[in-house]
Amino acid sequence: MFTGLVEEMGHFVERRDHRYRFAARTVLEGVTIGDSIATNGCCLTVIAYGDDWWETDLSDETLSRTALGVLAPGDPLNFERAAKVGDRLGGHIVQGHVDGVGTIVVTPPDLRVAVPPTVLRYCVEKGSITIDGVSLTIVDVLDDGVTAAIIPHTAEVTTLGHKPVGAMVNLEVDVIAKYVERLLGGHLPA
Repeated sequence: MFTGLVEEMGHFVERRDHRYRFAARTVLEGVTIGDSIATNGCCLTVIAYGDDWWETDLSDETLSRTALGVLAPGDPLNFERAAKVGDRLGGHIVQGHVDGVGTIVVTPPDLRVAVPPTVLRYCVEKGSITIDGVSLTIVDVLDDGVTAAIIPHTAEVTTLGHKPVGAMVNLEVDVIAKYVERLLGGHLPA
């Protein structure tokens, strides 16, 4: 579990087949093999690391559901270590399981992201969404996406302030909405 509060902005180094290497420092403090690090909102497993890098293997499933497959060396990334029991939950409950990929339509401070219909159905005004691993509150739900207000600090310390119009972003909606739909599905009209 994560909170959506980015701890560090690192970058992509290289890929060798399905093995990806990332540059980072803060999220490596206390790391061990098998730990989880949210990378642009996607939960990845540490399989090797050094003082300023770590590696993971990405499955075909991960590559098909996220924007990680289009990374180029040097691309900035948001990193967050898994939450510990007893930590403050300053963002919202984030699983690191990407629900879909969106596209930036308007850059911060008034961020607008095009969201696929399969994800948009779970978005509500003042609800939570994770965009590239950043816990955000939805300002408005549009026919084709969402808006979120990005404060200068968030724009500076995450990738959201550095991505251009047209950039792909990973999206995760609140898991509770998906459970409610599943539980009520048999009781609602088609």
